[in-house]
Amino acid sequence: MVRILILLPFLLLLVAFALSNTQPVPLGLWPTDFTVELPVSIAVLAASGLFFFLGALFIWFGAQGARARARRAHKRIAALEAELKARDIIPPAPAPAPTPANRPRFQAIAAPR
Repeated sequence: MVRILILLPFLLLLVAFALSNTQPVPLGLWPTDFTVELPVSIAVLAASGLFFFLGALFIWFGAQGARARARRAHKRIAALEAELKARDIIPPAPAPAPTPANRPRFQAIAAPR
């Protein structure tokens, strides 16, 4: 539901942009004589979408190193936990921190002396 509330204004702006920019514009590829006429809104939105996905692709490739390190660390942790389990030296789990749900309701108050 929250996604729809966030996405709806952007979609309305996109539709308003597309409807208000219908003038045709010729787009050509420089070294060739290839030209196509498109509405301005389609040309701008297509270029924006293309560069958005190119940027996402660059980010994805750039994060490959971090993902590989995370996979190696996860495998190393699993191997170390298996080794500890095999040696029977797994430390006990720490006690949970006090929260309002498991804290005593009444605490004794020391009388003043």
